[in-house]
Amino acid sequence: MRVLLLVLLLLAAPLHAAELKFATWNIGWATLRPPSELPRDVIRRSEADWRLLRDYARRLDADVVALQEVDGPEIAARIFDPRAYVFFFPEEDDTQRAGFAVRRTLRAIRNPDLVGLDLRPEARFSLRRGTDITIEAGGNRLRLLSIHLKAGCMEGALGWSRECEDLAQQAAVLAGWIAQRRREGAGFLIMGDFNRRMRDGDDEFLGRLNAPLERATEGQSSPCFANARGGRPFIDHILAGGAARGWMQRDSLRVMVYAERDARDRLSDHCPVSVRLRLP
Repeated sequence: MRVLLLVLLLLAAPLHAAELKFATWNIGWATLRPPSELPRDVIRRSEADWRLLRDYARRLDADVVALQEVDGPEIAARIFDPRAYVFFFPEEDDTQRAGFAVRRTLRAIRNPDLVGLDLRPEARFSLRRGTDITIEAGGNRLRLLSIHLKAGCMEGALGWSRECEDLAQQAAVLAGWIAQRRREGAGFLIMGDFNRRMRDGDDEFLGRLNAPLERATEGQSSPCFANARGGRPFIDHILAGGAARGWMQRDSLRVMVYAERDARDRLSDHCPVSVRLRLP
């Protein structure tokens, strides 16, 4: 009887269901450019530091990683095994780029960069474009956007400072991208460093996106560089829209915390944040 029940359960399960792990990771000025091309406070990594980053990337073991502050595919390949991952980065020469590492077992298609997020493309340290890709898994398509938004407006109204005005403009660009995905009926994820603590339920930034979204970090605090008072508010987020809202496994949120005391200098001041999606 137990064998028969097991067979029936297997037959009832979706034939093409796929559970995938999605992560976002700001790796903090991951570059080999000379000091003359970087801000003075950027600390150069040693070969031991790069090896340590590779160790954490292997432990993360995500199917898709939205990357921030990575200086293109050559630098990504120092951290993620290029035999296992393919890399997507925007067509710009900025040091702090937002891109993707995608496991080679997945089919990935590159879409045009979301150039509107870079409000000042001619500046020496301009804002960052978004990298836009589509992956196919389990007979489903999922649109993905990797972003790194303007710093300096962690909370509060979006119009009270220059930084908050910039973030408001970027929110409008994202709202347009989301509206297009909704018209297409596409499931999508927006992942990255939002530089924004999103108050549960009523954050103005989320409201300006003008769409029903599931935020993996909602109601949670981050253990990344936590202190005796507890966790910190997330600024790295994963937002799901369309069909992906139902695919996201809310109890799968994880943060990979570094063991090294000097991790801020050697690794990053951000920890990898991940969630799992079950695609039917």
